[in-house]
Amino acid sequence: MKFSFSEEQTEFRNMLRRFLNDRSPTTEVRRVMETESGYDAEVWRMMAEELGVAAIHIPEAYGGAGFGVSELAIAAEEAGRALLPSPFFGSTVMAATAIAEAGTDAQKQALLPGIASGGTIAALAAAEPGTGWNADAFTATARPDNGSWRLAGRKSYVLDGMAASLVVAAARLPDGGLGLFSLPADSAGLARRPLQSMDPTRRLAQMDFDGAPADLLGGPEAGAPAWARTLDVAAVCLAGEMVGGAERLREDALEYVSMRMQFGRSIASFQVTKHKAADMLLEVELAKAAAYYAAAAADDDDEVDQPLPALASLAKATASDTYMQTAIHAVQMHGGIGFTHDNDTQLWFKRAKASEAFLGTAADHRERMLQHWNA
Repeated sequence: MKFSFSEEQTEFRNMLRRFLNDRSPTTEVRRVMETESGYDAEVWRMMAEELGVAAIHIPEAYGGAGFGVSELAIAAEEAGRALLPSPFFGSTVMAATAIAEAGTDAQKQALLPGIASGGTIAALAAAEPGTGWNADAFTATARPDNGSWRLAGRKSYVLDGMAASLVVAAARLPDGGLGLFSLPADSAGLARRPLQSMDPTRRLAQMDFDGAPADLLGGPEAGAPAWARTLDVAAVCLAGEMVGGAERLREDALEYVSMRMQFGRSIASFQVTKHKAADMLLEVELAKAAAYYAAAAADDDDEVDQPLPALASLAKATASDTYMQTAIHAVQMHGGIGFTHDNDTQLWFKRAKASEAFLGTAADHRERMLQHWNA
């Protein structure tokens, strides 16, 4: 398995970083996170139409660019570095992956081109209150109704659920299996409400289904493997996003201590600061290695020693711990202003804390990793 970035991947990263530095500095992040939608529609349009970010891993047959998870994770890393508020993760990473994995050819032809163009914002409704992301504990149900299906139950932590026009929902089939269903967000029987979140740059919603009509993606056997693959891809990309944020925090903290003077010299020269900086570098680089390897494994699963679920969970658990610890170090290195509203460090701290729980905690993923390791 190849474990290095190609020239094309490096150029894609550089192009996206330049775009985000120009179009989404922290001043814009602060402005956008206060808006009703929670993202800048014009920036999202440019990312979709000019950079092709919304279409990265969607097959060319369905209007996408046909790249792999490695390229998707690069985009997630740069978005995390810039703390970009956008539908990218919820629509492209999560919902589009679920449709691509579960849907029939006709369903993918109908649903994926809109997501690839950026015109359709989709949301994946899977996690439930009290059970989180454990599919075995999902209680939302689906019942057949004259050739269609009706959904009932509650979903929580739905990323960009209020902005979405298309919903992909996970529900229990009558035989106890898991199905993935698609339905318009304005369907009768579907109620949405925004949730309070620690991270103002990422919007979450709760969805209540009360007999909402929906289409089953694929057949009754497609849901469980499609959900497992979707969770793996999402965990890999979230790990990439987290290491991008951690790297940005590390760089900003080093820049700050290098210019802050105390006792006539830069505090970057103090031994305790050097130790903290070294710890941050080591932790971030190790988390990067885990995230990059998992992304490469997702594209070439047949050539790795361990199964993708184990590697994806390893990457997510490692990145969760690293992002949170790096955020703590960064706040400490900024001193008293590090957690004030006027200092940008607190924005990444909140994203780190929210990401720590999203898609499952580090403890959840270590348990999952052990279940799949050498299975």
